[in-house]
Amino acid sequence: MQRIPSIYFANSDLGGRGVFTAADISEGALLEICPVIVMPKAHLKYLDETGLYDYYFIWGQQEEACAIALGYGSLYNHSYRPNAFYLPDFEGKALHFMALRDLKAGEEITVNYNGHPGDEEEVWFMARRLND
Repeated sequence: MQRIPSIYFANSDLGGRGVFTAADISEGALLEICPVIVMPKAHLKYLDETGLYDYYFIWGQQEEACAIALGYGSLYNHSYRPNAFYLPDFEGKALHFMALRDLKAGEEITVNYNGHPGDEEEVWFMARRLND
């Protein structure tokens, strides 16, 4: 696992915990490389019944698997105006988190859970809240 020393996790106003930076970070900087634990897509039905429901990533070129990110990977909160993004490395079984723009010390680092920073499609947890 690789992570720049200035990022840390703490309670977030966005809900639960989040990832923050204690120092300014430049646009394009690698924030963290998180190894992932890959599981077959058939395990989703079991994960969906646990507290891991909100923390796994759909995985693989054909979305044929799911993965749990280690490190801070599952703690980055969602935003439709994110300041970071992630790139999957399917062969290396890792997620690379990168700064989308310059970040200021004390700022929470967010990503778009849809995978692409500009994707404004409803995310799964919003739909679930509407159905609860």
